[in-house]
Amino acid sequence: MTTPLVEPSALSNFIKESCPTSLSESEQVYHQLAVHVLHDLQYQHIWSNLSLHLLSPLTGDPLPRPIISGFPPKRVYVHPDEQIENLDKGVREEDLPSEPEWVLPTQIREKWSLKAFAGVFDAITETPQEPIRSLDERKTSESNSKPRRGGKRILLATVNDDSTIVYYIIHDGIVKPRQN
Repeated sequence: MTTPLVEPSALSNFIKESCPTSLSESEQVYHQLAVHVLHDLQYQHIWSNLSLHLLSPLTGDPLPRPIISGFPPKRVYVHPDEQIENLDKGVREEDLPSEPEWVLPTQIREKWSLKAFAGVFDAITETPQEPIRSLDERKTSESNSKPRRGGKRILLATVNDDSTIVYYIIHDGIVKPRQN
């Protein structure tokens, strides 16, 4: 057995070890990509309550790829109408409570279409929620949740070949631009 020229990093070993062996090769690639992004959110960006979702929260069907949910340390996006209201009230963006966000791990070489993004948006709820265990919980959850301004959104996590990650906000539909 030959010794590799470069030993795998602790992160590489962690990602590889966290992948279930029961997955197909393509599913393993997506799962490892998601674990990489989850690790970055947890340790570099200090997100909390992170979860890796393999099933649609709407239908319970398998998702085409894993999606992450969690709470960023501060609000990622403020809708333009809310931004104006906050300015009028003297509320600063850093004083706004954090909101749960969906994160879609992708690799920079992937080709995405509007149809593929629509498939992801169709499979998720407006905001990530705790897993629902009964019909009564679902009714309570739906009655307590208020619609998010701007509708569904995803943080697109794009992993580059050098393992750096860039995050983009993607909305389901058109949202008016922010005020600067």
